[in-house]
Amino acid sequence: ARAPKYMEWYGAFGLMVTLIWLYMEMLRLLSKISSRD
Repeated sequence: ARAPKYMEWYGAFGLMVTLIWLYMEMLRLLSKISSRD
């Protein structure tokens, strides 16, 4: 039984969101670190 098409889209979307979230978190941490000086 192969996964339906919408599951594929769901997985890709979830991956995108995760990457964007990680990127935002990194920026937030970097700004916190640089403003601490």
